[in-house]
Amino acid sequence: MTRALSIAISLTLYAWVSCASAKECRGVDFPDRLQVAGQELNLNGLGVRKATFLKVNVYVAALYVSHPARDGTSLISSTDPQQLTLQFVRNVSKDQLTDAWQEGFEKVAKDQMPALKPRIERLNSWMTDIKTGQRLTFTRTSNSIDVNVNGVAKGSIEGADFSRAFLAIWLGDAPPNPELKAGLLGGSCE
Repeated sequence: MTRALSIAISLTLYAWVSCASAKECRGVDFPDRLQVAGQELNLNGLGVRKATFLKVNVYVAALYVSHPARDGTSLISSTDPQQLTLQFVRNVSKDQLTDAWQEGFEKVAKDQMPALKPRIERLNSWMTDIKTGQRLTFTRTSNSIDVNVNGVAKGSIEGADFSRAFLAIWLGDAPPNPELKAGLLGGSCE
């Protein structure tokens, strides 16, 4: 076998193995598994955030969990590590992000807003304008959310109440759009 043929076969096998271990949604790839704080998390699902009556794609979300589940309530109440990654497919301003956080928390935790408000303000203070291709990553433990804005660790927001309310924005009774929740719970990426 010639060296060129050997290299071509190796590259083909590498591409096949790489594709077999990743999922794609709207042209955005996510690995099937990742390591977070020494623990392996599995991709639970992918979903697309659609905004306005025009159904404009805003971001592709990936939810990683230690034990995959199809029930949002069990994932919200879980104390196992989780990671939610939002990869943006359009530019979004800081104001649009902070408005979305406020609306999301008000939908899922209206009665808890006085206690959550200072932590929502901290989350909002870490937001910036996000460009197409950039990511927000939220790593959840039972008592906190670690926030990463396009590869830059911003800090942690403490509290199991905040952690549960934050995940409920996507997996609770009033998600930004139903297809997003369905995708994160293992349905098709719509």
